[in-house]
Parts: sequence; C-alpha cells; structure tokens
Amino acid sequence: MPDAFLSVRGLRLGHARPGLWPLRRRRIVLHDIDLDLARGERVGLVGASGSGKTSLLRCLLALDRPDAGLITCNGRRIRPAPVRALRDFRRAVQYIPQDPAASLDPRMTVAALVTEPLRRLKVDCDPLPRACEVLEQVGLGPDFLNRRRAELSGGQAQRVAIARAVATRPAFLLTDEPVSGLDLPVRDQVVSVLDDLSRHFGTGLLVVSHDLSVPARICDRTLVMDAGRIVEDRPTAHLLAAPRHPATRALISAIPPLPATEIA
Repeated sequence: MPDAFLSVRGLRLGHARPGLWPLRRRRIVLHDIDLDLARGERVGLVGASGSGKTSLLRCLLALDRPDAGLITCNGRRIRPAPVRALRDFRRAVQYIPQDPAASLDPRMTVAALVTEPLRRLKVDCDPLPRACEVLEQVGLGPDFLNRRRAELSGGQAQRVAIARAVATRPAFLLTDEPVSGLDLPVRDQVVSVLDDLSRHFGTGLLVVSHDLSVPARICDRTLVMDAGRIVEDRPTAHLLAAPRHPATRALISAIPPLPATEIA
C-alpha cells in the first residue's frame, strides 16, 4: 500500500516451549504476517484468545522483537529501543491498554497522568492546558484534574487512559480490548468517544478485540486472526454479511443479540 502509515512484512514470532534447554523448541505464534494500515484508517483486529492478536499488537508497539520480518512507520523501520530513540514513533503512535486500573499510577493525579507523556516525549505544548483540552474531549471536566485512580469509576478511568493517549495528538491509536469489563452503557460511551475523536481529528484506529461488536460499530475494515495468521482482511460490512472463515463465523455467532423491542 503506497500510502501505508504502519506496514508489516513477513512478521514471524515464536515463544519458547517449556522444557530443558537445548531441547526446548519455540512455538510459533505469528506466521509471516503482512499488514498495511493507512493514515486515518479505522481497522478492527479480532480473534479468539490465543489467536496471536496480542502478540501482533506488542510487535506493532515496538515492545517485542520479532524473530523475522519488518515493521515500518512512515517508511522508517521500527524495533524495540529506549524511549529517546523511539520518541517520534511514540508521539505518532499511542496505546490505550485493556486495563486502565493497571495502567494508571494510583499515586498520581489525573493532571499528572495526562501530562506525563507530554513531558517524557518533549511535546511542544503547554501541558496543563493540553490536559484540560483532552479531558474535555473525552467528556471529563476540569474538576477531574486533581482526582486519583481510586476516585474514578471504570468508565472514567478508561476515558482518562484515552485522554492520556490522545494528548500527544497521535496519528494512530492502538487499542487493546478498549471496553473489556465495562457495563453496556459505559461500553457505548467509550466506543462513542473513540469514534468521535477519530472522526474529528482524523486519527487512525486499530481496535484489538475478541468481540466483533466493537469493530462492527466503528471500523471500516476488519482483520480476523486464527492460529497466528490473518485469515480474513475485508471491509467490515462485507465480513459480517458473508464470513468466509470458520473463525470469523464463530466470532459472529458469539456477538450478543440485541434485546427484542416492542412495536407500539
């Protein structure tokens, strides 16, 4: 893809099996993955537990080093390195973790949490006004600035995690199970926040989930992983209407049905 923002070619990753060295063998978890993500694109990455989606995400975030293959961002090779070496990449590609309770330091105020990446990555802005701005964008007012993790609900913590990620004005957000463990109304709110931010700023999204219902709402394209391979890569509407792979059909069958409504 000529206009690819993130590009993956021939990515292969293995994990060591339990056993005594040197007889221990590696279990291949990613098999020759090829993937392109265009600037501003909204893509779902779905699969059952153990399908390889988290391993792929960690490689895309330059947290794990693959055994083979190439990852580039804007044509520049990306690999695990200290923050200083990856500063431009960390500004452009931000991560929203699955568990905000674990990702937010309970000792820090919301203001400190949101401004920390701005200072660490040396973003050229006034940190506190930027924090107020992004908190407003995720539906949290300035009265949240002095709160700590213990004073936030699950949905509020997830919004703070989103605000922290978008504070650097990234070109792409990589999200890992962004609504896992949240009640249905809060799930809807968080998905709407991601949708609104992406549309307003043109931010690309990669939504990693075991639940197809989230990409179905906000992603134009969806990838399905199974056994370390991408087995489908199609427009989301087409994939939902006519799934081709058994793994896709299993994920679709697991989407909870909408509650029945009475017609007056």
